[in-house]
Amino acid sequence: MKNISRVAVLGGGGRTGKYLVNQLLENGFSVKLLLRNPDDFTIQNSNIEIIKGDAINEESINLLLKDCQAVLSTIGQRPGEPMVASQSTKNVLNAMNRYGIERYVLLAGLNIDTPFDKKSPQTSMATDWMKANFPEIQKDRQLTYDLLVNSKIDWTQVRVPLIVFSDDSSEISVNIEDCLGEKISAFDISKFIIKEMVESNYIRQSPFISSI
Repeated sequence: MKNISRVAVLGGGGRTGKYLVNQLLENGFSVKLLLRNPDDFTIQNSNIEIIKGDAINEESINLLLKDCQAVLSTIGQRPGEPMVASQSTKNVLNAMNRYGIERYVLLAGLNIDTPFDKKSPQTSMATDWMKANFPEIQKDRQLTYDLLVNSKIDWTQVRVPLIVFSDDSSEISVNIEDCLGEKISAFDISKFIIKEMVESNYIRQSPFISSI
């Protein structure tokens, strides 16, 4: 895999995304961000380049990924707006193929199903709740997984339970079959995503991560 120095980030203006951007910078990476509202972004650093645009727009993604070696996404669904997960992933996969980028790590909820799951009753209940209460979002996120499986790129979809927005760090569980904890900090999510981007321990897999 190519050495990664410049990283394209989707969702970097969001609550989890800001933790990710800060940790990328602390680890010496150059960051290229796609933001719909750049004026609202408060992190200042000479190693940040900002592209104004929307993840569901193919040209925005093409501009974002140009000259990058990896793509990270913490993008979330905003209420009342077009479904973003599958369309942004379609755009990312097309641009990755165009530019020869190999690595894509993205964040998802524990409600995504894969053929390798052995979900506990608690994880299954959370999945069923999401399906019942947010069927369109659930369908779109599941379609995203299918797009990844049918691609040829080196993706990792990181599934998480309740996110605690803090700098707290603890030992985490990583499991392919089930989510073993109830929460995880945004700091630990970011740390894991960056580590996985570089080390590629879970290529073409969807690990659950949670605090122990």
